[in-house]
Amino acid sequence: MNIGLIGAGAIANFLLQQLNEKQQNDLRISSIYVRNKEKYEELEHQFGITLFTELDAFLESDIDLVVEAATIEAVQALVPTILKQKPVVLISIGALADEQLLQQLNELAIQYNHDLYLPSGAIGGLDLLQNAHALGTVKEVSLTTRKPAYSLIDQEINEAQVIFEGTARGAIRKFPKNMNVSIVLALASIGFDKTKVCLVADPHIDQNIHQVDIIGDFGEATFIIKNNPLPQNAKTSYLAAMSILGTLQRINDKLIIGG
Repeated sequence: MNIGLIGAGAIANFLLQQLNEKQQNDLRISSIYVRNKEKYEELEHQFGITLFTELDAFLESDIDLVVEAATIEAVQALVPTILKQKPVVLISIGALADEQLLQQLNELAIQYNHDLYLPSGAIGGLDLLQNAHALGTVKEVSLTTRKPAYSLIDQEINEAQVIFEGTARGAIRKFPKNMNVSIVLALASIGFDKTKVCLVADPHIDQNIHQVDIIGDFGEATFIIKNNPLPQNAKTSYLAAMSILGTLQRINDKLIIGG
């Protein structure tokens, strides 16, 4: 499978190293869409890819699927056009808190028969959550996220501090680069305005720690995930990057586990 990337940041570099250097499972990145070609020219030589600055030319290149690894703004501007021509793996899931965009992408995916994949990112348990909500009987979903203080706020603090408490919709609006996990939880269950979120800046930790609590007719479940940072970028979760790799591997496989 030939993959096209939107963006060339830390996650893109992780995928290039894993897929192009290690040649995993017949998956290969062949094209990357960027705004500044000169800035990333070294990638062409290092990984054997082609850089594009024009979206039409990028989509006409030899790619089977597009991975968005950029920003919420890139999703808004580019993905509706891309989904008309290619399946998409969406990383900036926070963009889908815009229900008008969510509806548009869902309709395009149906109309053009192109799947839209949402990796689980820095958390786990989405299969259990979706199964538990198959009859619409999950009653409560809450997420408590603790992150190193420097990754969330500029000022120095000596003790852990709650910097947000509210809904998934409010969390992604206030912290668009930090709370994608709240949106994928909401999409998998009871929605943006019922999924509860607490975000804590903690000066004493160097991991991102997510606790997911679920209550419903099925019973109760709690997941605690402690994420190490991506070696290439301390502000990116290692598990978030690996979840994209795992999603691509499952798309390419015929044996589907879980779900």
